[in-house]
Amino acid sequence: MAFDLAQFGSKLTRLRSEQQLDLAELSSGSGISSDRLLAFETGKAAPSGDEVLILADFFKCDYRFFVSNERLTASEQTESLYRRYGTEFRKSDRRAVLEFLYLCECEQMLQEALDVPKRSFSFIPAGTYFKGHAALAAEKLRAHFSYPPNAVPSDVYEDFRTIGFHVFRRRLENSNISGITIHHPTAGICILVNYDEDIYRQRFTAAHEAAHGILDAADVIVSFTRAYKKEDLVETRANHFAARYLLPPSIVKSIPVTSWNTEAVLEWASHFKVSTRALTIALLDAGIIDEQTGSNLSKVRVPAAQKVDPELANLSETAAARKRQLFQRGLSGSYVTLCFKAFDCGLVSGGRVAEMLLVDQLQLGDLASLYSINLQAR
Repeated sequence: MAFDLAQFGSKLTRLRSEQQLDLAELSSGSGISSDRLLAFETGKAAPSGDEVLILADFFKCDYRFFVSNERLTASEQTESLYRRYGTEFRKSDRRAVLEFLYLCECEQMLQEALDVPKRSFSFIPAGTYFKGHAALAAEKLRAHFSYPPNAVPSDVYEDFRTIGFHVFRRRLENSNISGITIHHPTAGICILVNYDEDIYRQRFTAAHEAAHGILDAADVIVSFTRAYKKEDLVETRANHFAARYLLPPSIVKSIPVTSWNTEAVLEWASHFKVSTRALTIALLDAGIIDEQTGSNLSKVRVPAAQKVDPELANLSETAAARKRQLFQRGLSGSYVTLCFKAFDCGLVSGGRVAEMLLVDQLQLGDLASLYSINLQAR
């Protein structure tokens, strides 16, 4: 099949536009001259094989995306994302989304190569009562994991990864974005949680985005920190799912508190790893407190020092700080471990591991050391 110059040029132009890059910026990042890049985009020159690989590496996509019609990337989804929400994404956030989707693609490839087991979960909503969908789906998923009625999910990120969702946390410059759910054509459900949020809020956002992955068919959904209108049933349903998954009525009604005050709401919000607002809403829904009490208690804040990230538990402060930096860049502990396991099994080279972890060879050594992995012994 002959190389399609027009198709290649169109794809390159679209990717550059999505990343809000001019030709000079792409030239600086790729090492290919602006004149040659322009010639590619206008169909006046064909790239060499090395140039295709360089551009694929820069845009974090499979090189075959440029030379075939296969749906190997989420290009249609990102096009929809920026068409609908473009003003919400700054240039750095667009790069973050690009790399997030690349991590999802790599994780999917590694899981298939390593035959990582999944506990697939599906739920088909019936009827038109959206809150009912959310409550039942949350109940079914808790049962899927065999959670007792009074059990609190300790690591929701791992829960949703277990059912096949790709969950990554990364700091976004726009703090108004709490999460993004993308239905990737090959990787499946991809969830990005804004690491700039409060730790407890991140847990809620992960569950909220998982609800979109379970209950909604839209290619892309962006969730914001601002309040939603009551008529936005999709977001209301996702919020209700998150609340019921993290804090179902059976747990709320079993709390041994007879008089709710500041001390009690702080103690139990910390115990359940939810915000005081989420807890007071659950108490209101269960008819345990009145509106005025709920309004007063929801203004109380659990001190940040008391909040523990489940993926950083039982680590020294130094190790936790280093891993926190990785999370800000989108690298989860489970993903890093998966990459090194693939390397250990001889499925990928050290250079490829560095690419998948978005680091150079020197940084790869530091990363391996953080995870107590001796690359020299392999």
